[in-house]
Amino acid sequence: MKPMPSTAVKQANRQAIIDYLYRHGPSTKQHLQMTLGLSLPTITANLRDLEDEGLVGRGEPTESTGGRKAQTFVFKAQSHAAIGITMRTNAITMVAVDLYGNVIMRRRKRATYCNDSDYYDMVGDLVTEFAGKVVRSGSEVLGVAYSIQGIVSADGTAITFGKIMSNTGLTLEKLTRHIELPAIMIHDSDASAMAELWFDHTIRDAVCVYLERRPGGAVIVNGSLYQGPNLSNGTIEHMCLVPGGRICYCGQRGCVDTYCSPEALVIDGESLSGFFSVLAQGEPEHRQRYGEWMDHVAQAIANIRAVFSGDIIIGGEASQYLDDDAITDLKRRVEALSPFHSEHFSLRKSKCTDDQNIIGAALRFVQSYVTDICNTEV
Repeated sequence: MKPMPSTAVKQANRQAIIDYLYRHGPSTKQHLQMTLGLSLPTITANLRDLEDEGLVGRGEPTESTGGRKAQTFVFKAQSHAAIGITMRTNAITMVAVDLYGNVIMRRRKRATYCNDSDYYDMVGDLVTEFAGKVVRSGSEVLGVAYSIQGIVSADGTAITFGKIMSNTGLTLEKLTRHIELPAIMIHDSDASAMAELWFDHTIRDAVCVYLERRPGGAVIVNGSLYQGPNLSNGTIEHMCLVPGGRICYCGQRGCVDTYCSPEALVIDGESLSGFFSVLAQGEPEHRQRYGEWMDHVAQAIANIRAVFSGDIIIGGEASQYLDDDAITDLKRRVEALSPFHSEHFSLRKSKCTDDQNIIGAALRFVQSYVTDICNTEV
């Protein structure tokens, strides 16, 4: 009698099949056999188990070359999903993403933020209702990730700096007491950087500069988010740019936030889209404002690169209005402020889209789960 494969071998075979289908798409039993070097009975048994668990499904049969069409098998990315959520001053936004990071459901509700139990209980009810819809659509929910406008404690259980939303000290326990799902908190800029890494595996060393209404940043080292021991790496928004300058919400003066926020571009109730529309017409006062803003952004980037000489990725609300010529102009301004020229300096726009920070937060759960079932980093 042949010896039975060990539990470790069985697990490795299972993970190899899942990993291949996850990364390469539909495949037949015969192709898996040739590619992975496993026996046909082993592949057949594993596929049957994975189908029963809902992780694998049957795809379209291959094109016939005269014989019987071969059945393909596919990874079912929507078998599981993770929820990302952000709470802003006037709205709550939730997204559910599948195991490829694709958004499969989204909800936005207008609600005035308030740092009290009633508000968090209301949010908890919304999350529970949203998760229920995700489950009914056929996806098991892995967890809920909160994208926070503030610094999160090293153990991820509390907000240690929440001046924007006036919620310093808010705990994960209070935030999620009505939610019966695993939950985490992550700084919104770090969450956005998670999305950068997920959708662009070529990134190695970079600083992400997010030109949101409340700017932020994140550091990527060797292809991974580098948060540091207190999870506050990349908080470029509070780097002093103009000593003694404008007052920042943090209480200091001259911070990057006060000069590089897109709010520095608009006056008298003007919208950001309105500003860039008038700018495109060549209006002198708007051109002057824009030039000063670009100089400040360039100086902030030059300061960053004096300490960390990686690439720069520009994202956030303002970045959607910066075309290729504007990015080239920004790089030129940065180089003019730098003491030495670097042949390896790349400055480009983020490739991500709307709700990037919420998607990135949800990807925390997705990445952990996929890494576990595939036994490899994604």
